[in-house]
Amino acid sequence: MQNTRLNNLVDSIVGQLRQWLRNPWRRLSVLALSLLLGFFLGNVLSTVAGQAAQWDVTVAGFTVLLTEVMSRFFYSSNQGGQRSLWASALNWLKIGLTYSLFLEAFKLGS
Repeated sequence: MQNTRLNNLVDSIVGQLRQWLRNPWRRLSVLALSLLLGFFLGNVLSTVAGQAAQWDVTVAGFTVLLTEVMSRFFYSSNQGGQRSLWASALNWLKIGLTYSLFLEAFKLGS
């Protein structure tokens, strides 16, 4: 790429963001937010799919496909024993999504 001002600005911002996320507490907060976002997405998926009652099978298939792709990405991205923050955040999102769907199933079963 050419060395333009926009390219330099983007590189600078990405470098500062990487430096900021090296702190373990900030990394943990990003992972916790990812878990909560996955939980929220699971609630939204089950609510929207259950409302129409026509999209149940389609949403279930899409959710299974999405979680399998996330698992494939997470377990194939191993960089010397340390996984990237984005791969870990995606895995925590998957965990929150799955946990939320299990909770919804228990609520519907009782």
